[in-house]
Amino acid sequence: AEAFSEARLAALRAERRPVFVYFTADWCLTCKVNEKTAIERDAVRQAFARGKVAVLVGDWTRGDPAIGRFLAAHGRSGVPFYLFYPAGGGEPRILPQLLTSSLLTGLATSAP
Repeated sequence: AEAFSEARLAALRAERRPVFVYFTADWCLTCKVNEKTAIERDAVRQAFARGKVAVLVGDWTRGDPAIGRFLAAHGRSGVPFYLFYPAGGGEPRILPQLLTSSLLTGLATSAP
């Protein structure tokens, strides 16, 4: 995973890559549960690697203003927040606040 920035997201989108973006914070219990039970699973890592899915992580632990603006632009005021941008362009899919590894591996396998 790489640190989130709008510039990096735009670069990956210009490459027409699928991108999973997640916003988290050290104090967010739901975020930490999702990371341990869904995001940081070997099956998800392998599926993302096969699907060439880029992963960007926005750490909002200290209230980064750039992340706050991005969240607000998507109608959110906090974390967790999960987005999946499909390969080739198109609007992002807003994912539920509670993730499963099967949801994430399914997204990766649908990425061309």
